Formats: sequence, structure tokens, C-alpha cells
Amino acid sequence: MTDEAQGSPAENAGSGSVLGKERRKPLLVGLGVAVVVVAALYGAYDFFIGSRSVSTDNAYVGADNAQVTPLTSGRVVEVLVTDTQPVKKGQLLFRIEDADQRIALEQAEAELASAQRTYGQSLANNRALGASADASDAQINSAKAKLTSAQATLTKAQADYGRRAALAGSGAVSAEDLTTAREALASAKASEGEARAALAQMQANAISARRQEDASVAITQGTTVTTAPQIRQAQAKVDQAKLDLERTVVRAPIDGVIAKRAIQVGQKVQIGAVAMTVVPVGQLYVDANFKETQLGNVRPGQNATLTSDFYGSGVKFHGKVIGFSGGTGAAFSLIPAQNATGNWIKVVQRLPVRIELDPKELQEHPLRVGLSMDAEVDLTDAH
Repeated sequence: MTDEAQGSPAENAGSGSVLGKERRKPLLVGLGVAVVVVAALYGAYDFFIGSRSVSTDNAYVGADNAQVTPLTSGRVVEVLVTDTQPVKKGQLLFRIEDADQRIALEQAEAELASAQRTYGQSLANNRALGASADASDAQINSAKAKLTSAQATLTKAQADYGRRAALAGSGAVSAEDLTTAREALASAKASEGEARAALAQMQANAISARRQEDASVAITQGTTVTTAPQIRQAQAKVDQAKLDLERTVVRAPIDGVIAKRAIQVGQKVQIGAVAMTVVPVGQLYVDANFKETQLGNVRPGQNATLTSDFYGSGVKFHGKVIGFSGGTGAAFSLIPAQNATGNWIKVVQRLPVRIELDPKELQEHPLRVGLSMDAEVDLTDAH
């Protein structure tokens, strides 16, 4: 062994290097080539595969739940469903005691009958007042005839008295005849004045009767037994009472599964209190929380493929992107982040993207609200 060969390990030991210089260079070259290859493979994956879709495992099943709230108050007398029970739209859920509502309905119906009778009485009163006004008109004609007769009598009395007064100086007419003619004239004048006053009174009575008739007719004018305001008001009370009675029977508003039942038999419920929730398991969606850096090419209408932890990767769900949330989760949190601070640190935000699921697939593989999902959106769709 030569001195150079013997000195080589010593030099290597003195320099603290495990590999010799002649072996270090090939390894560094190989490492560089490996880095370049990995980078090229990653670039090719990102260009040909990664850029064609975006995915996230931060996704959860959701639904527009229907809260069942009684629209009338009362004591619960029957509950026919329980949690986890499937129900159909219109199916009976529970009953409320209806004694108060039945009494209210009977009272409203009695008020309606009374209003109808009052309306009929008003119509009869209108006819009576009309007949009275007609009678007053007839009395006016009679009074006019009496006035005409009185005027004729007065004219005759005036003529008789004039003739007798002209002959009184010649002695052809006695003083007694002249006195009788004078009294007859005075009586005729009085009768004519009385007839004239009676006519005025009759005319005034006729005007009063017509005005009373007009006032009475104004209440019912243009109405019928079904359109009169007082009858419509009473009918509205009847309709409201019937509606309150119908509302003592509470039915499912949609198809779904019962959840969060909060009532028991014997419990008194109030209007608007949540009795239970119906989850529409056949109309579920997924809220996928993508990073903001992933959403540049995501559009409504694009296809999505999803898997659930509940069924595993063997079951694929398909859906479509239907929209984006109006803000990030941080923006709608109970205490929103205040980024206008001196110690601000940028954090990538997530924006909920809603994906509509296929109802047929949900029927074959039912899901429940809150289950975890993996979501992948196909970016090659042109939507």
C-alpha cells in the first residue's frame, strides 16, 4: 500500500467527511437530478391532473330542516311520532286539545247568524221607511187638493161678501146677510190658511221620511247578505275560529325524519314554540369548505364527486355546485376576526361551497345531517 493510499483515510478523518471527494460529486449530481425529476413530476401532475379538480375533506352534510311549531296554544293530548321516525308530508304528528277552539267557533257562528238577521232587519226597515215616504207623498197630494178646495171656497166667499157689501148702502141686503157673508169670508180665509199650513207640514214630513230612508239605505246600499261589512267581519271570525280548530291537528310539512322532539302528552304548548324538527333526508346538500386559493376556477353548475366516512370510499355520491356562501366562516363567527391590528398574521380563509346531492343516490345510500364528506369538484366543466 502506498503512502498516498495510507494517507487518504487520515485526511478524510481529519476533514470530518464520511465520503471521499471522488464519491461526493456523483452523489450530489444524482441528488440534483432527483430533485429535478420530482419537480417535473409534480409539475406534470399539477398541470395534467391537479389543475383539473380541487378537493377538500372539510365538508359536511346539511339540510334545510323544517321546524314544527304549533300555530295555536293548548294542551297536547296525543303524540304519534318519535325521534328517528320517518314521516311523509301531511302525516299526523300530534294533537292539541280543541275544546277552547270549538267554543270560539260556536260563538263566532252565533255572531254571524246575528249579523245576518240584523242585515235582514235593515232591509225590512228600508222597505218600511220607503213605504212611509210614499205615504207622505200621497198625503201631500191630499193636502194640495184640500188647499185647492179651500182656495175655491175663499174665492166664493170673497165674491159673495163683495156683492153684499156693494148692495148694503141701497138697503137691498140686510145687515144680517152682510154679517153672515163677512163671517163666511173669515171662515174661508181661516180654512185656506189651515190647508196651506197642512200642506207645508206634509211636505216637511215627506222630506224627513225620504232622508230617513236614505240614511237607512246607505247602510245596506251596494251590498248583499254575503258582502255586507258586518257580515263579512262576522264571517272572518268564523273562518279564523275554524282555522284555529284545524290547527289543533299538527301535520308534517315535508317528507323527512323526526328529530329533536320536545313535547310530551299533557304538556301545554304555546304558539311558535318548537315542538320537533323534520329533517328532509331526501333533499340533502353538502357544504364543502374550500380554501380561498382553490376557488379561482370553481363555478356553479360544475360536477362534484363525494365520498362519505359513513360508507367509505366504495360508495360515490355525485352532485353539482349550486353556489357560494356570502362570506367565509370567520366572517360569520360569533366573534369575527379583527384584522386591523398591529400583530396581524395572514391566514388562508375557507369559503363554504354548496353542492347539491343526487336524490336517487340518497335514496340508495341515506345520509344524515352533519356527516363528514370528502368533496372533489371537476374544473374541466365549462360552467
